[in-house]
Amino acid sequence: MVAGRGVGGFSRVALAGILLLVLAVWPAPQREPVQRPAAFHQQAPILLQQQALVEALAPVKHREKPKPEPPIAAKKITKRLDQYLAGRPGPVTAMVKDLTTGRLYRYHRNERLITASTAKVQILMALLLKTPWHKLSKATRRDADLMIRYSDNHAADRLWLRIGGAAGFTKAGEKFGLRHTQGVPGDCVDLYCWGITGTSAEDQVRLMKALVSAKSPLRAKDRAQVLRLMGKVIDGQDWGVSAAKCKGDRVALKNGWLKRVSTKRWAIVSVGLIRGHGHDYALAVLTENNADTGQGIATVQGVAERIMKSFRSCHA
Repeated sequence: MVAGRGVGGFSRVALAGILLLVLAVWPAPQREPVQRPAAFHQQAPILLQQQALVEALAPVKHREKPKPEPPIAAKKITKRLDQYLAGRPGPVTAMVKDLTTGRLYRYHRNERLITASTAKVQILMALLLKTPWHKLSKATRRDADLMIRYSDNHAADRLWLRIGGAAGFTKAGEKFGLRHTQGVPGDCVDLYCWGITGTSAEDQVRLMKALVSAKSPLRAKDRAQVLRLMGKVIDGQDWGVSAAKCKGDRVALKNGWLKRVSTKRWAIVSVGLIRGHGHDYALAVLTENNADTGQGIATVQGVAERIMKSFRSCHA
């Protein structure tokens, strides 16, 4: 009996070993490679373009709750600006708002100066309120590109007519919450009068906020198109509030320069967004009575830099 159990035990062990050997050398089933349809590869460039627009529009996301920011030292900034502007012509008005935290600073907030070519941003936003970007004709899109990236005045005139002129411009401004910006009807020299639109730095900051706010009356994809154009202004027109950016920031801006017929002096204006390092900043600096464009550009950039020093420090 003992011998019989030993033989049976040996057989079971031998069979188990043979089975394990067979399983070890038996080829594993091969998975079928995933085949993407040809349409996927054809659509890839389009998907990349759409992703780029989303990235242009999306605010910086925070992985953790940001630390409370120190309050803005308004008196200190004002003193700094007063000293800087003491030897420069005026008037000057400016505003910076951290759209992420709500901190803000205003300089001469009651001044009402002209937009010059920065009005072109509002013209495009007014157009997109009426007709989404994807429904615009190729020619109209081309005019939008020329107007923002190249500051082409005749393209602005054509789009001015499309939005209904001064009335359409003002109506759109009201939808964006502007309080001090009214379209000027009629002709000014060889152009329509959008360039001498009176405005405030506060209104221009509101307009910039409307380009990144989810509560904006402008659709997200249309906001992304405006930001895309403002982020690609041609070389030589990318001065202004961009002087206050830090390394790695994204900047979207529109500048304006206009020589007053009556005084032969220049209005120099810069509005835009500086985005990066966990913050979105909306900036507007408006100046008039400059002897030339160089003087006005230096003033705008100096003001933007001196304000932003109190909002953050750039780290290499």
